[in-house]
Formats: sequence, C-alpha cells, structure tokens
Amino acid sequence: MKPRLITRREPVIDNYHGTLVADPYRWLEDDTAPEVQDWMASQNADFESYMNTHTSREELLKNRLTELWHYEKASAPTFNAGYYYTLRNNGLQNQPVLYRSASINGIGEVVLDPNTLSTDGTVAMSDYAISPKGNYMAYNLSSKGSDWKSIRFLDLNTMQNCPDILQHVKFTEMSWLPDESGFFYSRYPKPETASVVTQGSALNSMVCLHILGQDQSQDRIIHNDQQNPNWDFRMVTCSDDKWAFLIVRAGSTLRQNKLFYKLLADMDAPWLPIAPEFMDGGYDLIGVVDDVAYISTQHDAPFGKVISHRLTKTGAEAPALIIPDQGQMMESVVMADGKLLCNFLQHATSRLKLYDLTGTFLQEIELPSVGSVGDISAKNSLKECFFPFSSFLYPETILRYDFTTNELGIWFAPKLNFDFDKYETIQAFAPSKDGTKIPLFITRRKNVVLDGNNPTVLYGYGGFNSSMKPKFSVPVLGWLDKGGVYVHACIRGGNEYGEAWHRAGMLESKQNVFDDFISAGEHLIREKYTCSRKLGICGRSNGGLLTAACLTQRPDLFGAVAVWVPVVDMLRYHLFTAGRYWVGEYGYSEDPRQFNFLYEYSPLHNVKMNTVYPPTLILTADTDDRVVPSQARKFAATLQAADGGDNPIFIRIEKSAGHGMGKPVGKVIAEQTDIYTFFHVNLK
Repeated sequence: MKPRLITRREPVIDNYHGTLVADPYRWLEDDTAPEVQDWMASQNADFESYMNTHTSREELLKNRLTELWHYEKASAPTFNAGYYYTLRNNGLQNQPVLYRSASINGIGEVVLDPNTLSTDGTVAMSDYAISPKGNYMAYNLSSKGSDWKSIRFLDLNTMQNCPDILQHVKFTEMSWLPDESGFFYSRYPKPETASVVTQGSALNSMVCLHILGQDQSQDRIIHNDQQNPNWDFRMVTCSDDKWAFLIVRAGSTLRQNKLFYKLLADMDAPWLPIAPEFMDGGYDLIGVVDDVAYISTQHDAPFGKVISHRLTKTGAEAPALIIPDQGQMMESVVMADGKLLCNFLQHATSRLKLYDLTGTFLQEIELPSVGSVGDISAKNSLKECFFPFSSFLYPETILRYDFTTNELGIWFAPKLNFDFDKYETIQAFAPSKDGTKIPLFITRRKNVVLDGNNPTVLYGYGGFNSSMKPKFSVPVLGWLDKGGVYVHACIRGGNEYGEAWHRAGMLESKQNVFDDFISAGEHLIREKYTCSRKLGICGRSNGGLLTAACLTQRPDLFGAVAVWVPVVDMLRYHLFTAGRYWVGEYGYSEDPRQFNFLYEYSPLHNVKMNTVYPPTLILTADTDDRVVPSQARKFAATLQAADGGDNPIFIRIEKSAGHGMGKPVGKVIAEQTDIYTFFHVNLK
C-alpha cells in the first residue's frame, strides 16, 4: 500500500557557488504554518491506516514488547552526604523515580517522581546535583523532549521545592559552592521566539552564579565571550573545594576544547590556562588531588593517555605523563579510592583497568562477559564504585566493586521473562570497500540456519566519535523472539579505534561511513544470513543520515529501511538549532569545496525520479529541537514524489516529543512497535 498523498511543490532554487539547487518543499520548514500542521496530520493518518491493516502490530509485537518492558530497572547509585541516590523504574513508569537510602541495601524514600509533573509523562528529569552538605538538590526538567531545560531546587530536609527557577538552559554542568549558598550553571540569553527552528536561541553561552533565594535576573555572569557567540562554556568544581575549571568548546564533533582554572574563592581573578588552544585530542578533567589535576587526552596519543598538571595560584606546571597510550581506546577515566579506574575499548567491548596515581598498573577487573561498561559512579574518598554493565543478551545490571576486598559483585540485577539461553552474540569483521575491517556484532538464535532466508535488521551510527558498543535493547529481544537476526555495525566515524577511526568517517571522508554500512549488508548476504529482500537497516539521528544515504545510493540492497530523526538536508542543516555545532563533523555548504562533497551524498538531493525504493519508514517528532522535523518532512515528500514503485513510503511524526531524551515509556513502546512491525511485515 503506497501513501495517497502528493505534496505541493514551490519553485524555490538556491545558487551554491554556481550550482543551482531546487528546494521545492522549503515551505515544510515552517513548523507553525497551518498548512504544515495539516500536512503532518494527513501523513500520520495515512501511516496509521497502513499500520491498522497488519494484525501483527498488536498481536505479535506491541503486547510482547509491553510484557518484555515490564521489569524493574535501576541506575548506578551515587553517594552524597550520607545517602545513596538511585533512579528506579518499577517496569512501565513513563519516567524513572529518584530515591535515596542511608543503606546500600535499601531502596529508601522517594526524592522526586517526575511522573507526577505531567499527565502524559512528557516532563522528564535529565540530571541532578546534590549540594555538598546534602541540604539541597538542583535538578533539570525538560518538557516534550526538548533540549531546553529549566533548573529547579529541592530542599532535601523538607522535600519542598525552593521558589528559584532558572530558565534558558540547554547544556550545562551543575556545580555547588562549598557552603551551599550558590550554584554555577551555564545558560543562554532569552530566545526571541519559541519556534524549535530558531537559529539564534543557543548563541552567546555564559557561565553564571545563582545565589539561592535570588531572582535569576540577579545572577552574576562568571564568564562569557561576545566575540565568539558560537562557543560553549561550562564550569566545574572539584571535591577539594579549592579549584574551579572552565571548559570551552567550539562544537560537538572533534575532541577539542580549551581548559582553564582559578581558585574557587577568587572568582574575580583571571582564568589560568591549562590548554589555551583548541588542541586535537581534547582535555577532560578527571579530578584533583593535593593540587595536582589529572586529565585524560588524545593529544599526541591516538588512543588516549592520562597526564597531570600541578596547579599553583600563578599557573599550571608542565604536564607529567601518568598513563601512556595503551594501544586500546581509553574511553573514560574516573578517580576512585585514590586510584585511576580506566575503561578501555577492545574491538568495541569494555575492559576495566586500575592504576595508582603514579600510573602503575594494579590490575584488570574481570567483567561478567563480553559487553559494555556505562558511566562509572565513584569518588576518590570511597572504597566502592558502581557501574552498569550490559550486552545484547545481558540486561543492564548494576555491578559494585569493593576496593577493600578487590571483589566485583552484583548490586542490582533485572529479571526478564525471556529465554536468553536460546540466543548468542558473535563478533565478525566485514571488509569495507577499501578493505578496512568493520566489526559487526551478530545476535541470533543458536540454531539459526544460514540459508540466506532470515529477516535481518542492521543498525549503525557512524559519526561524532560515538562508539557503538554492545547494548541491551528490549525491542531487539522482541525482534529475536519473532525469528529475526539483529546486527550492530561499528563503522567508521565512531571512536571504537580512536580519533583516526573518527576522522576517517567525517567531512570529505564521510562516504567511508556509507561504504562501511553497505559492505556490512553485503557481508551478511554473502555469509547467507539473509538476502536483499529480507535485509532491513535502521539508524537514528546521524544514523538516520546513514540509512537515508544508503537508501539513495543502494536502493536495490535493502528490503526495508527505517530513517529515524534524521539529518538529511546537508546544505541547510546548519541553519537550525544545534546544527551549526556539527559543521566540524559534516562541513559547510557555504564553503565551495565542502559544498561539493556535501551535495554529492546529501540524501535529500540524491533522490532520483522514477526509482523503485524499498519500503521506507521515516520517523521524527514535532518538537524535536535538536534535529528539526523539517528535515524528515522534506525527505518524505521528496521520496514519495520520486518513487517509481509500489512499496510503502511513510513518515511517522510523534506528537509532543523531541529527539529521544526523556521520552515516556508508553511513547517509546509505541514507536518501537511501529518500527519492528514495519520490518516484520516487509521482510517476510
């Protein structure tokens, strides 16, 4: 069943350095226009009509996914001022609830339940920070998935909110003064318009000090830079209550930032440089011990290293090498029990290694299986740390490491109604077009027959130095349960093998990413896992760009495609919301050289008339203010108009939702049900 809709075209033509480029659906960029609202409603109705013809939507998938999702979940606890804080979800709650307990063995009392803040579950808490003495909690709230947040304050003695509300916050650290009288955060000027496509709404970042009880208009600006409105400023303080650090970033792509410091007690003093330039490799603060700052960086270390700088009131001393490059990607480092706990990646799987502060290797912490370690909850003063561990067939489990006994144990383990013993994950390596070996994680039934006849979903991302480690997913279980094969590709553009792997998939080398993914699909066909008719691909955000580009380059290779909250208009993406921060990753159409390679692969501009495209589902959300929904709308209209076959091409537009963060569980289940139903129906 094809969509019935034909979208109106307009004669809009842009001139890029002498190349005329048509943009007939420019009018779909206006979120607030009644005609655009009507268009979205009609497209959703068309998609709903199609989905309602398939009983598998309810019978095979939604009921099973809801059943699988209904298990208790917990985050790694953090210890603050005598209490362990942890987020928990009893199964199908739209948002996790924050608890605290004086005992590590108890759940304790509710601190904040975001489910009470909205009737539809679309208000989410994205972060929180407990004050040093444990009297207050600052927390972020986001509505309808927006990147824009407000900061509220909770009195932890009375469990009542303080009157203070901080607005115009997007991406921020939250750092308390030692005496709990105030709070450092980052914000932007008040936006001129509420539209999600506003370009100037996230310019001129500033670090501010808020004093509890005062109005936000009285907040003191600690740092800003009107000469560099695109730069992002964040400030952090350390547990020694002595030093403050300023982190300066110019984008969200390369590991590059400036790093400065000063005495916390003297905010009027100038910032002293540790890394005064945007140096390749980035400078990430680990912590400070006895005036020595420990920093992780990939500068002159392709896979990462740890250095230290002794801090003085007049400047930082020359760096000392603590842990040299180990030849494995150093994904993160934390301080714990006076030691350095490093999370390395080996072929995209985690390895935990412990060093003392001189860099002497102490031991490797043996993990339960091949899988991924998430954010580690640790403090230099504690004899324990906690971290989530998961894999495709290993639900996220919270592990506790005891530094006194050197034992790793389970603090929280979920219980699911699923027979994991019937399945297995293997790692394979697919040769890309240029011979580069691309790691693949293939999850399947143990008795799968390699006859080229298995419905298979291939997932990828390939950008922004984001590592695609093994990850547990309930929808994947539902797909496996129905006989499907699931494949996770670690293509270039990520950080699995360091910055060189990332750079091999960005800017003029972006085509490598698409070649890697296409080659992964061809490998699965060659190895008889599946065939073109039964091979589906899925990716979200930058991964949506991936699947859209592969769709336009190789429509013959795939049986179904999911293009999820995608970046697809590579000539105009930088004009909206956070897009300008991605110029370092993608390039800039106003640059003649970069325009050429962007135009060559831009999915929106490479849809060909009268081409038979495979069944395609494009997904977006009406209030996505990271990758604006007009990208997906224009791509859907273009693909529907050009398609020369009879395959379904639909767009699904979620209401009151953003890019994905904080999305209510009910909406997540409904969205995932539609994705996997679409695959189930079209990969038979």
